[in-house]
Amino acid sequence: MIELAGRFSNMNVKRRNMNSARRGFTLIELLIVIAILLAMGGLVVVNVIQSGEKAKADLQLSQFDQIHGAMKMFKFHLSRWPSEDEGIAALWDSEVLEEEEDIKLWAGPYLEDMVAKDQWGNELIYRYPGERRGEAFYDLISIGPDREEDTDDDITNHDRILDEEGEVAEEFEDFTPADSTDDS
Repeated sequence: MIELAGRFSNMNVKRRNMNSARRGFTLIELLIVIAILLAMGGLVVVNVIQSGEKAKADLQLSQFDQIHGAMKMFKFHLSRWPSEDEGIAALWDSEVLEEEEDIKLWAGPYLEDMVAKDQWGNELIYRYPGERRGEAFYDLISIGPDREEDTDDDITNHDRILDEEGEVAEEFEDFTPADSTDDS
């Protein structure tokens, strides 16, 4: 009987040794876990970067809205948009105005801070008369993160009124500055 008990105790020790050896991870299991974690980390980084660029684009549109409010006040006082030579600098600096009468009518600064650059550090492009919606409008353009004009990532002051194809939405086609002072 003692001999039988000894055999069982030896078997239990062997089982415990085998179980303790099985408790750890094999090298392949560890590599698989690391690969999965890296893949998940890569997805997170890609999404964070994309959301960061989306946030910058939204901030750029917000900056255009702020400039548009200042442009409306400029137009209210001077009865015109700034010329292309004056640019948006006319919103904070009366010295860029071309006519003496305009300097007298100027009631700015219309913006507290100079905003000559976009969210990526590029110079804003100002065109008047505008090319996008016609001569009665002005164009403000950010060339976006690729720093090249006329590419898909360009942002304009007209982007909020564009349809899915990038054209002026039907409900805005007939809108002209003569109809209202809320134009851009």
